[in-house]
Formats: sequence, structure tokens, C-alpha cells
Amino acid sequence: MHFDLTDEQRALSDMVARFLAQEYAFEARKKILRSTEGWSRDTWAKMAEMGLLGLQVPEEQGGMAPAVVETLLTMGALGKALVVEPYLSSAVMGTALIRHLASDSQKREWLPAMAAGELIAVPAHGEAGARHELSRVSTSAVRKGAGWVLSGRKAVVLHAPAAGLLLVTARTSGPDDAEEGISVFAVPAGTSGVELVAYPTIDGQRAADVILDGVEVPAASLVGPEGGAFPVLSATFDLGVAALCAEAVGVLQTTLDATLEYTRTRKQFGVPIARFQALQHRMADMLIHVEQARSMSYLAAMHAISGDVRERRRSVSAAKVTIGNACRFVGQQAVQLHGGMGVTDEMAVSHAFKRLLAIELSLGDTEHHLERFIMESK
Repeated sequence: MHFDLTDEQRALSDMVARFLAQEYAFEARKKILRSTEGWSRDTWAKMAEMGLLGLQVPEEQGGMAPAVVETLLTMGALGKALVVEPYLSSAVMGTALIRHLASDSQKREWLPAMAAGELIAVPAHGEAGARHELSRVSTSAVRKGAGWVLSGRKAVVLHAPAAGLLLVTARTSGPDDAEEGISVFAVPAGTSGVELVAYPTIDGQRAADVILDGVEVPAASLVGPEGGAFPVLSATFDLGVAALCAEAVGVLQTTLDATLEYTRTRKQFGVPIARFQALQHRMADMLIHVEQARSMSYLAAMHAISGDVRERRRSVSAAKVTIGNACRFVGQQAVQLHGGMGVTDEMAVSHAFKRLLAIELSLGDTEHHLERFIMESK
């Protein structure tokens, strides 16, 4: 099997790498993190100009969907630069959810604006106590006249403070853990009854708990079939996991490179510590984990949009387990090899370590995906 990129894919990868090298250096990123919003609208607009926000948008709305390889190449480059803009939550998952579920009129309204960087739409799905189980939804949606009333609470909705549109999952029928009966509703930011409890996450990104207190929305806010959103929701989250794996490889490579450079310059007993055999063995182990993670990210990419649901789930979960272990090992070794400096904000490796920790826990942690892989292999 060949993993060679096309000329167009290489050109895209090079373009993104050059852009980030020029616009998203470490000091520039720290300035963005310290800003009020915690992300850069200027960077987001430039990403739209390059077409990066349209990779999951259908051609009829001005995009390139599905563009899986291009999306994952972009995620890898964003990972290397530790980009904090809402690319995964909006340009990948939010866009894919709308592409597969929305009506033609909804697509025409939202997708061109998302590709142009004018609208950010993020999934608001996870709930406290769900333990990454996608089908566990207790937020309710009940009919009222021609519309709906939403009530419930969503936990750790990434980039919700930046979103103009929340794609809220709610139960319209069935028990709290059933796959059937889950619907998606488009709730504009600022809708009466919606409260955001915003906070920074451990890696510096922004998230919020979304409280829905009797939120009244019109019938047109329903996205997709009533009670039938779960298959698309599952496929979208698997695509998100594959994209997250690609980002992780970028962060892992940045972490490894920073560690190698530090050990070449840090001296003890008059020689660089990179010459110490014990440390060489540890760095060799780090390299092995990075390369294994890279290979498994290819596996996730190959099956990210597969029609074989069981094989898609197995492959994506296998990749997330391997990459989750790599995130933990490489991050911990990098901090130890840097010593006390490895946990200070002045060092890029500390930011990479925090992002690796967040990735390992996001969209299903290592334990969850190991269990899912076992279940799907029976």
C-alpha cells in the first residue's frame, strides 16, 4: 500500500507549514493565549483565505469535501505549531455534522459562511457522567407548538465561547442511553435561556459548559431527521478522532524535536547530556513512539470515512489507543529530560506537554477506546 502524497497535497502541506512558520511562532502564540478571546480572528480569516476552512465543505458550497487526507495534513501542521483556533471543533466536526445532516437550505445558509470564516459552529454533545459514550444523552427536547423546548447541560464544549452556532444534541425519545431518539438542533449564540460557563482548558484552549434552561427554538432549528442523528454523530466523532490523531503526531514531533535540541545544548560535566547513553536510550524510545503514532494515524486516515462501520470504529480506536500511549510517554519523557524548565511557560515543550495530555483525554480517552476496540473485535 502506498502513502505517497499527490503534488496538490504536498503543495497544501508546504503552504500551511510556511504560513504557520511566519504567522504562528511561539511568542505570537503566547500572545494569542493571553488575549481576551484566547484565539486569533486574524489567523482564522487567513486560514479561510487559504481554503483550509472549506476542506469539509461540499463543492457546491465552495469547498473540497470530503478531502480527508488534506484535512489530516492540515491538522498535523496545526499540531506542530500548537494552534489554538477552533479548527477541529468547527472546520472539521461542526462542518461534517452539518454536511451530513442538514437540509439543502441549511447547508446554503451555514456552510459558505463557515468556509469563509464568518461563522463558527461547534458540536455541543458531551454530558457529565457520560464517560465518552456517544449514545448517553439526557438533554431533552420536547415539542411546543410548532417548535421545540431544550433543557439540559452540556459539559466541556470546546470553543463554545467563540461559536455563533451551537449544534446541540438532545433526546426527543427513548431512554438516556439509547442510540435511537437523539436529534441535533442548531441553537444560535445568544438565544434566550442559553448560558455559557466559560473557562480555559489545561492546554490553554477555551471551552464552556452550556446550560439550556427551557430554550425555545423553531421547528427549522432541527438538523436532520428527528431521533435519527446517531449514525451521523458517530461517524463525525470518528472523523474527529482521526483528525485529532493527526494533530497529535504534529505535537509529538514538535516535542521530540525540542527535546533533542535541548539535550544537544544542555551540558553537564562539560559535555552535552545528549551524549549520555541512558538518555540516548530514552530518546530512542520517544522516537519509536512517535513513529508508531504516525503509522497509526495513517490507519485512522484510511478508515475515517469507511462505510464499514465496524472496521472504522476498530481502526480509529486502535489509533487513538496507540497515540494516547505515545502522548503520555513522549510528553512525560520530554519534561523529565528538560528538568524543572520543562514545566515553565517560557518553554515550548511545556505547552506541547499540556496539549498532549489534553489530546489523550479528548474524544474518548485511552481506556475508553481500548474497550471499544475489544468490543468491536468480538
